[in-house]
Amino acid sequence: MLHESFTFRGSLGQEKKGHDGFAQYVDGVHEALGDYRCIIQQLVSEDNKVFAKMLFTGIHKGDFMGFSPTGKRVEWHGCALFTFTGPLISDVWVLGDLKNLELKLERNAI
Repeated sequence: MLHESFTFRGSLGQEKKGHDGFAQYVDGVHEALGDYRCIIQQLVSEDNKVFAKMLFTGIHKGDFMGFSPTGKRVEWHGCALFTFTGPLISDVWVLGDLKNLELKLERNAI
């Protein structure tokens, strides 16, 4: 599903290359957020690009964005732009509403 020269840029400050780099990113997210989900709410495609409006959600079970675990569910909206090379994903660029997420994490910590 991922091209051999796959690149990923995420709004959590991560930039990863290749299958192994992306797997490390996903592992880190799963360490911080249990039951993590990326829910696609809308897709738009043009040529070799696909844009997704997304909802990210999970249980805050590990250190995340400088916040200690609260055990509470967090969710935030974002989007992703996928670039395809043939049938394979060659690049993903993700942007999430981190300010709103940070406010939710602050409220949960109280």
